[in-house]
Amino acid sequence: MNRLTLRVPSDLIRRFDAAAASKGGRARLLRRLMEEAAQGTLPELLEPPPGRLTGKLGLRLTPVDLVVLEREAASRGQSRTQWTVALIRARLHGRPQLSRSEAIAFVEVQRELRRIGVNINQIARALNTAVMEGAVLDLEVGQLAAFSDEIRAHLVGVRDAFEGNLAYWTPGP
Repeated sequence: MNRLTLRVPSDLIRRFDAAAASKGGRARLLRRLMEEAAQGTLPELLEPPPGRLTGKLGLRLTPVDLVVLEREAASRGQSRTQWTVALIRARLHGRPQLSRSEAIAFVEVQRELRRIGVNINQIARALNTAVMEGAVLDLEVGQLAAFSDEIRAHLVGVRDAFEGNLAYWTPGP
């Protein structure tokens, strides 16, 4: 088995460990993220943009603005550069800019929706192939309706999350 070593800032490892605590620990979460990346199941928002980033932008801010910027970025688990780039990309492209934790949450939602879809396919296949009595058929159709309602609820949640993300990056009145 190979070993991977990398250096990360203390703040990042502290936040990662906090996120990993509920997922079996640092090593387990890292292995899972690497597996997902290798299988191509991470959303493209987690992947680096194609090509090298060659443009550079410098900003001069007042000390007060810099403190507010750092506080805002930290509240989203980002560096001030990451936050500023996300702000610019949101305004230029009109697409949600997800923090790493938000992107991971969306991966989890996708997994759940896939799981529900598999269950619905199994029920539909059973309905198509089985000869059922009226009560059994009603039970299966009811289960299918429940899954359908669950999918709708998840989709509403995903839409609301994306709208909330876009609202965050959109300037107020």
